[in-house]
Amino acid sequence: MSEMNIDQVLMQMRKMSVPATNATENSESNSGFASILKQSIDGVNTHQQTAGKLSQAFETGDADISLAEVMIASQKADVSFQAMVQVRNKLVDAYKDIMNMPL
Repeated sequence: MSEMNIDQVLMQMRKMSVPATNATENSESNSGFASILKQSIDGVNTHQQTAGKLSQAFETGDADISLAEVMIASQKADVSFQAMVQVRNKLVDAYKDIMNMPL
């Protein structure tokens, strides 16, 4: 197992901060609820695909991929998916409340 290098972690954090900044700027220009929801679902999908690719590369013995990177990507995908599920649950609850309102 390879030892985790702090410079490598910092570099990865810097790489992740750039797309986060760009996503914020894009969401301001597309302020519709549907477009924001689609962007967040696409983000979750991207996290899951990245985690899958890293996991597969680690399993096949790629020396450039460390276990820490795989676990971080996996946890990031899990947390983003759980957040999306909670948003969906809140939307369903809101829909049920609206449908149960008397006319």
